[in-house]
Amino acid sequence: MNKGWKIGSSLMLASFLALAGCGSSESSSEGTKEGSGSGSEGAKTYTIGVNQIVEHPSLDAALEGFKAALEEKGLEVEYDVQIAQGDQNNSQTIANNFVGDKVDLIFANSTPSAQSALNATTDIPIIFTSVTDPIGGGLVTSFEEPGANITGTTDTHPDAIPNTVKFIDENIDGNKVGMIYNSGEQNSVAQIELVKKAMEGTDLEVVEASVSTSAEVKQATESLIGKVDSLYVITDNTVVSALESVIGVASDSDIPLFVGELDSVERGGFAAYGFDYYDIGFEAGEMAVSILNGEKKANEIPVQYPQKLKLQINAKAAEDMGIEIKEEWKEEAEILE
Repeated sequence: MNKGWKIGSSLMLASFLALAGCGSSESSSEGTKEGSGSGSEGAKTYTIGVNQIVEHPSLDAALEGFKAALEEKGLEVEYDVQIAQGDQNNSQTIANNFVGDKVDLIFANSTPSAQSALNATTDIPIIFTSVTDPIGGGLVTSFEEPGANITGTTDTHPDAIPNTVKFIDENIDGNKVGMIYNSGEQNSVAQIELVKKAMEGTDLEVVEASVSTSAEVKQATESLIGKVDSLYVITDNTVVSALESVIGVASDSDIPLFVGELDSVERGGFAAYGFDYYDIGFEAGEMAVSILNGEKKANEIPVQYPQKLKLQINAKAAEDMGIEIKEEWKEEAEILE
């Protein structure tokens, strides 16, 4: 009996350490609740597990938008927010724990997060956002009919990359475009291919530098100096989480830095054709409402592109990178002073 008790205690301790080590966590509730699964005055309280690959402003804004959509509809929700710290193994552990906890829905905020969730369950509904290529990432069979137990919103507008490439081609001297990305992120590889495709018929050429962690971003950027005429950071979670390193190198070297999201323009990127991540998070939240209210199943909700696209230019970044803002840009772009 004593031996069995020790073994059981050891297993419990190991389980606790595994959960604690999988990433940072944050629990919050929206509305009131009385115990698991039931709220005040008989209203059901839903538990939503949030699996987010890293913390950076764009993903954080998407989560904020997601929560706002459910709050707007008056749903009682308890969130279990888990951050995987950029580690796919952590992400998978988080997803497995959500399945063990029998959450009502999983919100997967990034491609790796969604892949982990889908690996973990075919029963619990999964809503994703901040995913660039849900078909190439093996998440859905098509936008119109996702299949399985998953759907969501993408973070790629069909015109964003072509418009960016066109802007570089028509307005930036030189033809070498440096791109830093994590080759282990499927969404990043897909975007690199889209950039190359958009460059067909132009003189532009991609010069690649790959990283595996955010700690490598600065050195990878520095390795491109002298080889490229501009830099273009797509919506790569690893690189965006260390964007200030890229901004610093670009500013010191007078090289224009194009980025893939408006949050990155606010942080110091020169320009982007983008949209608000809050909006795609909100749209994903509306999908979650439909599922939790029993109106639709995940596989009955088409995957959705961002609905709004605009050009944004950071005036201070332009000055730091030696770029003079042309009058014709002001007609199209929103200029951040």
